[in-house]
Amino acid sequence: MTTPLTLTPGRRPDGTALLTAVGEVDMSNSAVLAAALEDPARRPLVLDLTAVEYLDSAGLSVLFAHADHVTLVAAPLLTPVLAISGLTELTTVHDAPLDAPPTRHA
Repeated sequence: MTTPLTLTPGRRPDGTALLTAVGEVDMSNSAVLAAALEDPARRPLVLDLTAVEYLDSAGLSVLFAHADHVTLVAAPLLTPVLAISGLTELTTVHDAPLDAPPTRHA
């Protein structure tokens, strides 16, 4: 069974590619996220994880593989996972305010 994950592409006001993830990222759907991050038309890319409720090691592996061209925006509850994993040392991670709605795509 695949865990629900929605990926919505867009652009930030400055023209940077934006991918907004909603749901959970785990081994059942991490390949979908990996495929979206591999698109060369989306480089550099801001990956909005503010609406991601769960991220397992398969999801972290995908993020590590694309850390060279991805900037992350994460909710405060997810940022400790990114820090403990060491991902914050490889890519930029912006904290979204606890009460902020997820970043909207343009």
